[in-house]
Amino acid sequence: MPKKPQIDTNKHQSSENTTQTQYTEMKFDGLVGLFEQTQTAMQSQAARSVDIALVVRNWLFGWYIVEFENGGAERAELYGKKLIKQLADTLTTTLGRGFSKRSLELYRRFYMTYSEIAQAALAQSSMNNKNQQTAPVRASEIVRSLPYQCFQLIGKPDILQELTAKLSERFILGWTHYVTLLTVKNPDERRFYELESVANCWGYRELERQINSGLYERLALSRGKNEVKQLALQGQLIEKPADVIKNPYILEFTGLEERKSYSEHDLETALIDKIEHFLLELGKGFLFESRQKRFSFDNRHFYVDLVFYNRLLRCYIVIDLKVGDLKHQDLGQMQMYVNYFDRFVKTKDEKPTIGILLCLTKSDELVELTLPENANIYASEYQLYLPDKEALKKQLEEAQAEWEATHKNSSVIQNKGRKYE
Repeated sequence: MPKKPQIDTNKHQSSENTTQTQYTEMKFDGLVGLFEQTQTAMQSQAARSVDIALVVRNWLFGWYIVEFENGGAERAELYGKKLIKQLADTLTTTLGRGFSKRSLELYRRFYMTYSEIAQAALAQSSMNNKNQQTAPVRASEIVRSLPYQCFQLIGKPDILQELTAKLSERFILGWTHYVTLLTVKNPDERRFYELESVANCWGYRELERQINSGLYERLALSRGKNEVKQLALQGQLIEKPADVIKNPYILEFTGLEERKSYSEHDLETALIDKIEHFLLELGKGFLFESRQKRFSFDNRHFYVDLVFYNRLLRCYIVIDLKVGDLKHQDLGQMQMYVNYFDRFVKTKDEKPTIGILLCLTKSDELVELTLPENANIYASEYQLYLPDKEALKKQLEEAQAEWEATHKNSSVIQNKGRKYE
């Protein structure tokens, strides 16, 4: 009868104990990691909650002031312009800092700028329940929480709590962001920057820079009237190559505007040194791959200044820098770069390569004449200084008027055509 295999029970128990100890240590480390992760998340959430609470508080303070001012001629005559100062002195004495005359005027302006939270609801009151459920918090829900007069909140903390909860879901940025947004007078432009700040996690300094660089106007200049409205409703959507193009690109962060002359190498180096700033200026989805990308054929070497990849469009984007006026040879060279990447670099499941020529000046007529209609190549000017916002706005108004006139003429021609059919 064959002997049964001998099992070293001591070794088995030792191995089992070691495994159990490792498992226990792993579980304990995981437990500690979970505590640390939760602590970090809650601290971040608490900071955000405090910031949003500050925004809601300031909106309510502005509402109180406006409601009081609108309470009748008697109040207006009694207080007039002295209201804010008297209120500032009293609140500073009773509540402390944060209630200066300038702060109260800012709260009032904040409420007046974002009073559509209440006003828009009146137009939505007749909507059916199905439509009312399409958004997390509609203005109508907030208005239902608003008493007819803010003074009805006195002694009713439950109503105030319900109101602040709904307002907290409406405001999506911190107070410093909203103070910056108050500098934007156009409601569509302001809403665009609000959406983009959230989508791109802009700090308030980056928000200031984007406003000062005229991002809204620069994007709007390459779009029709309906697409401009879409910017305010949905922010910048990246769906086709033209969506990533700006004109001009603002490169003030390079510091080259202080120099009398600079080379293409100087410009390239300055952009690489400030690559984070350049990626923000390029826009959504850009990933940096390389500079001076070399490729060779026919015993000759060629170098692409900058190569990027856009994860939203799923394609390569090659950029060539020109410090002077754009020439037709530059366009031909870019066409060769794009062809090379399409034929030898990109994979079958990736979209066609986009070529961008950044130049100091260009002729639109030269670009149109040189490139075929379906070319995936774009020429954009760059500036080494922040643009004149008013000049950009005027340029946008002129472009919109031209767009409307063109489409109006097209409609007239089409209608005449139908008439004679």
